[in-house]
Amino acid sequence: MKNEAIEKVILVGCQLEEDDLRFQYSLRELEDLTETAQGKVIATITQKRDRIHPSTYIGKGKVEELILLEEQLEPDIIIFNDELSPSQIRNLSSELGARVIDRTQLILDIFAGRARSREGKLQVELAQLQYLLPRLIGQGASLSRLGGGIGTRGPGETKLESDRRHIHRRIDEIKKHLQTIVDHRERYRERRKRNKAFQIALVGYTNAGKSTLFNRVSMADSYEENQLFATLDPMTRKMTLPCGYHTLLTDTVGFIQDLPTSLIAAFRSTLEEVKEADLLLHIVDSSNPDYSQHEKTVQSLLEDLNMDGLPQLTVYNKRDSMIPEFVPAGESDCILISALSERDRGKLLLKIEDIVKTHMVPYHAFIPADEGKLLSQLKSETILRKLEFLEERTVYELTGFHLEDHPVAGSIKKFHR
Repeated sequence: MKNEAIEKVILVGCQLEEDDLRFQYSLRELEDLTETAQGKVIATITQKRDRIHPSTYIGKGKVEELILLEEQLEPDIIIFNDELSPSQIRNLSSELGARVIDRTQLILDIFAGRARSREGKLQVELAQLQYLLPRLIGQGASLSRLGGGIGTRGPGETKLESDRRHIHRRIDEIKKHLQTIVDHRERYRERRKRNKAFQIALVGYTNAGKSTLFNRVSMADSYEENQLFATLDPMTRKMTLPCGYHTLLTDTVGFIQDLPTSLIAAFRSTLEEVKEADLLLHIVDSSNPDYSQHEKTVQSLLEDLNMDGLPQLTVYNKRDSMIPEFVPAGESDCILISALSERDRGKLLLKIEDIVKTHMVPYHAFIPADEGKLLSQLKSETILRKLEFLEERTVYELTGFHLEDHPVAGSIKKFHR
């Protein structure tokens, strides 16, 4: 992200009947999101209420308190912890001098700064336009004073000030472009299916360490940073297991609690990659006090995307800075590692190898020495357990495991014992 001036921010949260811990956690996350977007939190105002105030989010008395705080601290921006309705934004903007944005706009803003590929950029723009469309009425004044900064990345004010017809047209245009990209990716997936590679996808809460692990086990160059949403665009690379077997590994966008609906919709096509996976590696940050909440958020988003039925291995990461009260969730298959440790990564790859084997069928074959191409194929496309040259017969004896409907299965059959 460009090195922009740090903006001063006041956070505003409204606590409903939910427990204190969850509320504190969501505020702490809002602070992290603000820092990721180049903002500095100078104050936080909270209020406990039975329900959100329909016209101002917080009660009238709190709004007055916020006005006084604003006069005293002179923030550039005030960020609310929930999605605000168009009328709430309008009412608050008329009372307050600083820019008013909500959690959704903040997340969209970070995504706009992070998108690298054409698809990522289009998806973010689509989500932003869909979010802003109902909020355009009465926003003329506040839009005209946007001078850049948090909440203004992406489509930009000139597009937003143009008429709604133009925005509708742009939304249709983006959807067409995205459909072309989706079709293109579908063709790639079909080809991968025909070649029958074992596909593994990394999923997890944002900043759990997915890209760090991805880069180290696949020798790829995915953006890796201690920030929320460091990866936006899915990347697929080859990953070789200790036995020499090649799998495909996909890195995905980090999940987050209260992810804006428009974004889930926008990134559904990106997450289609995950649907094709034979195995999900669910990466959890064991150094984060809220790791348990993170796990639940990811599982519930996987349910929303109909992916909760896929085989899963939970990888508790950041073992070197694990919190003292960390206890792994008992139900699922899991492993505790540090993505930075070569030894730990080796243990993880062996564990993955064991899981891959359960999806395969064993074979025992005698391959003539002059079948060099087939031999090399068996080394990389099956899990080889034994490879021995029998001199008197000039054949190689092989035992191992292959995916049931892999194209190589037919060749093995010809030389089956």
